[in-house]
Amino acid sequence: MNVFTSKKFEKMFKKCPQEIKDKFLERLKIFKENKHSPALNNHSLSGKLKELRSINISGDHRAIFEEKSKDIIFIAIGTHGQLYK
Repeated sequence: MNVFTSKKFEKMFKKCPQEIKDKFLERLKIFKENKHSPALNNHSLSGKLKELRSINISGDHRAIFEEKSKDIIFIAIGTHGQLYK
């Protein structure tokens, strides 16, 4: 599995508090070992985001990604309210 980040993700990531950045890196390690680990709550999205999936980073923070064969592209990170307007 190859993991990439979009420019949008990188821009959003830079604005996150340090504790969220650290938590994302911890979750990314778990994701690479087992992307369906219960700790991640990996789930598909619906509506206009139905092609995408999300993992939990913290209580309210999520990371949204797209799966393309063996590639994973993280496209957004933020609070539930920021991502699902």
